[in-house]
Amino acid sequence: MTGTPIPPPHQGAIADPAARGLLLDAIRFDSHGLVTCVTQQHDTGEVLMVAWMNRAAVAETLTTGTVCYWSRSRGALWRKGESSGQVQRLVDLRLDCDGDTVLALVDQTGVACHTGRRTCFYRAIRDGELATIAAPEVDPDVLYGR
Repeated sequence: MTGTPIPPPHQGAIADPAARGLLLDAIRFDSHGLVTCVTQQHDTGEVLMVAWMNRAAVAETLTTGTVCYWSRSRGALWRKGESSGQVQRLVDLRLDCDGDTVLALVDQTGVACHTGRRTCFYRAIRDGELATIAAPEVDPDVLYGR
């Protein structure tokens, strides 16, 4: 079965403001102005984290090619890696069928989780108990200079 070939990812920032606007206008932000963002390593498919974005975070991500989120706890934009150096470079930003979730395909530098692990998804049921299945790769105190 052959279909329409999928265009390659845009590889980072989108230079055309009109193209950025098309994606921004297609996103269905919730009543708080937020959209869920699933972040995945572009070449392995590993799910790294889930976070929130507002319109400004999506716009900055598309403009700079460096992933930016909205921190609900800080009430401010959160540029991934600004304090840890663990930057996420955007490869592609995709919108789901309902327009209410985005998928950020990234090239992750270092670890994605604030616990020092590669991914935030490091716990699972093993032998009937909730177990830690991945050890930290970096001490969080060292990562954040505490």
